[in-house]
Amino acid sequence: MNSATAVCACLLVCLPALAQASLPQLPVPPQRPTLEEVRKTMGIPSQGDLRGQQDAVGFASKPEQMAKVWERSALPPYPESFGPMPAPGVAGLICPHDDYLYAGRVYRQLMPLVKARTIVLVGVFHKYRRFGAKDALVFDSYRAWRSPDGEIKVSGLREDLLARIPASDVIQDAAMQDSEHSVEAIAFWMKHQDPTVEIVSILVPSASFERFQELAAHLGKALAGSMKARNWTLGRDLAIVISSDGIHYGEDFKYTPYGGGGVAAYTEAIERDRQLLKGPLAGPVSVAKIRNFFTTVVNPQNPDQYRMPWCGRFSIPFGLLLLNETAQNLGLSAPAGFPVAFGTSISFPQIPVRDLGLGATAEANLYHFVSYPGVAYTLGGK
Repeated sequence: MNSATAVCACLLVCLPALAQASLPQLPVPPQRPTLEEVRKTMGIPSQGDLRGQQDAVGFASKPEQMAKVWERSALPPYPESFGPMPAPGVAGLICPHDDYLYAGRVYRQLMPLVKARTIVLVGVFHKYRRFGAKDALVFDSYRAWRSPDGEIKVSGLREDLLARIPASDVIQDAAMQDSEHSVEAIAFWMKHQDPTVEIVSILVPSASFERFQELAAHLGKALAGSMKARNWTLGRDLAIVISSDGIHYGEDFKYTPYGGGGVAAYTEAIERDRQLLKGPLAGPVSVAKIRNFFTTVVNPQNPDQYRMPWCGRFSIPFGLLLLNETAQNLGLSAPAGFPVAFGTSISFPQIPVRDLGLGATAEANLYHFVSYPGVAYTLGGK
C-alpha cells in the first residue's frame, strides 16, 4: 500500500468517528417507569380496578387515624385568614397536599366549605418529566380509590368527559396516577367528610399557557355540557378542587432569593406568597390574573423552568381556567376567589399524629419550609 492509499484508508476509518465526536451529545431521556415499578413505591399498591395509596406515611391509611386527624386538626392555633369565610357550597378550592401533621389545619378549614357530592380534583403531577408527559391531561381508569374510610367511587362523569373532549387532550394512564400523591391527599378528607363523595382525578403536567387555555376550553365546555345533561349546579352538585402547596424554600429546593434561611428569609418568602394569595388568586377570576400567576411562578418561554417553586405552577392555572370556562359555559358570572386559610410547615405546632403511626415525609425548619395556600372560589361574589 502506497502512502496516498494509506492516507485515504485512514480517512475512511477516522472521519466517521471524528464527525461523531464533534456532534453535541444529547441527553438520553430517562426510561419511563413501568406500572410494576411504580406500584413497588406505593404504601398500599393498587390492585385490579382499585387504586391504592401512594403515601402511607404522611397521610392516614386507617379509619381511626383519619378520625383523629380530623378531630385534632380542628384545634387551635388556627391558620392565618385574610377575611370572613364564604358560605359553604363553594364552586372551587385551592387546597394543599402536604403531610397531615404539617398542613392538616389548613385542610380542616377548607373542607367544610365543599358541599358538592362530585369533585373534579385537579392534581399536581410531580414526576411528569420521568414519564415524558406534557400538553395533555392525565386521567385514571380505576373504578374506585381506596381511602382510610373505604372506597371512593370514581364518578361516571369521567367517561362522559373523555367522550366529549379531543383524544389529543388526554392521557389515560394508571402508572402516572399511581405515582402521584397530590390527589389522594385531598380525596381522603373529602371521603371522611362525605361518605358518598365521588371523584374525577386529573393530573396536570407541563404546558404553555396557551395550551392550558385550549385544554380548559375543551374540558370546560364538556363539563358544562355533562352538568346540564344531569341538571347539576356548580357548587351544589359539583366542585373543582385544585391541589397545590405553595413556596418551597431552601437550598435543596434551589430557591433562596432572600438568603439561605433564617427568620428574615422566612418572613420575606411568606410575605411574597401572601401577595399572590391577595393578588392574582383573589377576587373575580380572569385570564389576565391567571396568566399573571403563571408567569410569576414559571418562565412562560420554558414552563419547565421554575421562577418560584410552587407545586401548583400548572394545576392552579389550568384549574382556574377550567373553573372559569365551566362557569361561562353554564351562563354564570366569573367565580371570585377568597383567601381563607394560610400557613406553613413551621408556622404552628405540628398536629400530634405520631402516636397514630403517622409521620413526616420531609423535615421542616427555617432553612427548609413549605407554605400552604387555601383559597375558596364562589359564584356571585359571596
